[in-house]
Amino acid sequence: MSLPGILTGTILSLSRAIGEAAPLILFGANLFVNRDPSLFSRFTILPMQIFDWAGRPPITLDSGEPIEAWKANAAMASVVLLGALMAMNGLAIYFRNRAQSRMRY
Repeated sequence: MSLPGILTGTILSLSRAIGEAAPLILFGANLFVNRDPSLFSRFTILPMQIFDWAGRPPITLDSGEPIEAWKANAAMASVVLLGALMAMNGLAIYFRNRAQSRMRY
């Protein structure tokens, strides 16, 4: 009987965990990973990576033309983060509705 409430709490906690990146950026934004991670290597989280990419200067080509490649990386990482959030919310809502439809009062 309590499964729909538990799944609703899961939806809210996932959204809050992904959305509240400001404290993480404020207190730990000096962490940047530039190589493939292994089991015991340093790591980062996507909001901090987006913050780092958004603040980088443009790349200058040999012709002197600046390219805002880091801003494009930050935008795509934001899309990935939003997509992950939408997918997790969609799954949790599906499971909650499925659990509610099976209940008999």
